[in-house]
Amino acid sequence: MKKGIHPEYHPVVFRDSSAGLSFLTRSTATSEKTIEWEDGQTYPVVDVEISSGSHPFYTGKAKILDTAGQVEKFRRRFEKPGK
Repeated sequence: MKKGIHPEYHPVVFRDSSAGLSFLTRSTATSEKTIEWEDGQTYPVVDVEISSGSHPFYTGKAKILDTAGQVEKFRRRFEKPGK
């Protein structure tokens, strides 16, 4: 690797406040805010809006909405005549 061209890769805490989930990993992301982790060390913390703890796909709360029969309306509109 060439020196001086790559961003610093360091431990960072990602925190999803809506799900109450925090996890420590390594990243190039930076932040002015810090948090004291369970091991007693202080790490930069990055607040995220969605993580695996709050995303509907991972939590099993995904919903498929078919408002006003949009699928059926589409099928009627583009149905071939004679079928």
